[in-house]
Amino acid sequence: MKKYQGSTVTNIILPAIDGAIFDLHSIKGKPFMLSFFRFASCPFCNLRLHQLVKRFDEFGDDFTIVAIFDSPLNNLVQHAKDHHAPFIILADEDNQYYREYGIEYSILGVIKGMTFRLPTLLKGLLKGIGKGLVKGYNPLRFKGRITTMPADLLVDKDGIVVKAYYGKDEGDHLAFEDVKAFSLR
Repeated sequence: MKKYQGSTVTNIILPAIDGAIFDLHSIKGKPFMLSFFRFASCPFCNLRLHQLVKRFDEFGDDFTIVAIFDSPLNNLVQHAKDHHAPFIILADEDNQYYREYGIEYSILGVIKGMTFRLPTLLKGLLKGIGKGLVKGYNPLRFKGRITTMPADLLVDKDGIVVKAYYGKDEGDHLAFEDVKAFSLR
């Protein structure tokens, strides 16, 4: 079921790329963004992850991100570890929390993203090549659903959703400036 402003987040327990089992209760009392991504080698997702890592220090000390991918852990580790993210990255191979949080699947969203976000797609593909991260930005082999749409939820320190943003296409995330404004309030 989709989450909306005022919804309470439900607990999430998933494997992280560092080998630990993450429990959402471990960040209780801290505001965060819960970000649902597509499969681990998605160029749009890797470009977004790169942006979040690169600009993470702009969010302030009390804010964090919990990034969840629609991929098996071993595949996610292969594609996401080189980002060296200062936040949690999780694998939800069985889509348990994708279902619980009402994440959408859309063939039309894939087509829209590839068509209307072609420059971003190309940037993601080229950025991976330029950084030696061909495996992370190049979706030659993917594990996960190709039709998964992204979603971002801004959650306050009490676990209440302040903003829920469900992407309309494969590259549609909450604007960075909206995340930053929330993190610094």
